[in-house]
Amino acid sequence: MAEIAETRSHCSFTEDWPNPSDLKILCEKAAGFFIYASTVVKFVGSKYHTPTTQLAQIISLPHDTTHEGRSGIDLLYTQVLEQVIDDMGTDVEEICSHIRTVAGAVLLVLNSLSMKALSDLLGMPNIPTTLRSLHSLLLVPEGTEDPIQPFHKSFPDFLMDSSRCKDERFFVEPAVHHTKVLLSCLNLMGERLKRNICNLDSYAVLSEVMDLPTCKKDHIGEALEYACKFWSKHLLMVPSSSSHVGEVQKAIKEFFTRHLLYWIEVLALTGNLGVGVYALNDVEQWYALVSAV
Repeated sequence: MAEIAETRSHCSFTEDWPNPSDLKILCEKAAGFFIYASTVVKFVGSKYHTPTTQLAQIISLPHDTTHEGRSGIDLLYTQVLEQVIDDMGTDVEEICSHIRTVAGAVLLVLNSLSMKALSDLLGMPNIPTTLRSLHSLLLVPEGTEDPIQPFHKSFPDFLMDSSRCKDERFFVEPAVHHTKVLLSCLNLMGERLKRNICNLDSYAVLSEVMDLPTCKKDHIGEALEYACKFWSKHLLMVPSSSSHVGEVQKAIKEFFTRHLLYWIEVLALTGNLGVGVYALNDVEQWYALVSAV
């Protein structure tokens, strides 16, 4: 807090900010839960807000330290998310849907993605604004090609548990968002997969291709590689009782009818050819579950 006061000296701080009584309240609220203290510091130190106002919001939250600080961190996470809504505009329903989609993807992808890859995968160009608003909850690097991750497991635990995340505007239902990521993967593969995607010479031997990593980065990219590698794992997370089963089946049929060979080509280029065998087993397993309903 002292460092925040020093680096933000243009803000109006009292001489003893933060005063000892406020620090005492923060320590009691944290209840030994380090991530609480860490999140508070990031929230108060936000360069987009006034530290004194931010701190006052935290101090005003109900005091609850049950479950080893869990209730306290839940209130804090809710406060941060509510401020994101206030910061992003007036269409609350659309903003909340956007936050759920972005946060759900960040928390459920099986391999952390960069801001650029996440934007490409979801087809959402305004993701950077949302992610920067969530800077106290997610590790959002300055560079667009570095991976985005939650600071602490308590955030996904909170967001995906309806008994803890009681504001349904923020609740991330894993099955729903696995379905969204799956359909995003299938859609991206449908748009970008094509014959000889890296423009290699006929009968090229991969070990002899000059600068293959750069070639893959330029022509395949992180988002498409993720989609090709992990789409079937998200499929397994789609319940057989889901209302989206028909939509998923249609998308899979389209994929196998038009893009199967191009998908195998990308798996070969990225060194993931063995993934294809497991993916086919995943599809067979999922269809068996759907047929049994």
